[in-house]
Amino acid sequence: MEDAAPEFEADDPEAGDLEAGRLLFAQECTFIAGVVRVAGLPPEALPEVAFAGRSNVGKSSLINALTNRRTLARTSNTPGRTQQINFFDLGARLYLVDLPGYGYARASKVTVRRWNALIRDYLRGRASLRRVCLLIDARHGLKPSDTEIMALLDTAAVSYQIVLTKTDKLHDSGLVACLDETARAAARHPACHPDIAATSAEMGRGIAHLRAALATVAVRA
Repeated sequence: MEDAAPEFEADDPEAGDLEAGRLLFAQECTFIAGVVRVAGLPPEALPEVAFAGRSNVGKSSLINALTNRRTLARTSNTPGRTQQINFFDLGARLYLVDLPGYGYARASKVTVRRWNALIRDYLRGRASLRRVCLLIDARHGLKPSDTEIMALLDTAAVSYQIVLTKTDKLHDSGLVACLDETARAAARHPACHPDIAATSAEMGRGIAHLRAALATVAVRA
């Protein structure tokens, strides 16, 4: 169950936007492809929202929370579990794209380089990509590997939104400080969406707000 919106939630959406997000993510969501090479990407049939972030930041947990499913995206405590780009069709209105985690992973250096190259090629070359949710662990804030991805997205003119994860692990004062610091860093990046989503997949915090934001890029019903 989603908890009440905390006081630090920025720019609350209108009730109609929240309902649009709820209805969108209540649609059937099915796995359609797992891709290990850019040549294997599916046709650009729908707008795409990609979920990017460091290994073990909580991408799969967030996708499961958004879609109200427990096992749509596989979750693991082991960094590097997602080893391909996974595409999910949300009600024939939006593709959700789960990217391999960048940064640390329990894999060979060759494999990690291949994952990172695949992520970068997808992010800068996919015309149907409407938004990237860049997940940041609220306990640790932005890391150099995150700012590298932000610079790549700025250069490619791909819109992205920072999504703080695991916010239930912080007290409100710590989260407010993290939001402030992240907002100052984000303001220096032209392709970064100004709103920062503060979420907890475990507690449901911020999930309805993020659904509403992502509904704006989906094909209209």
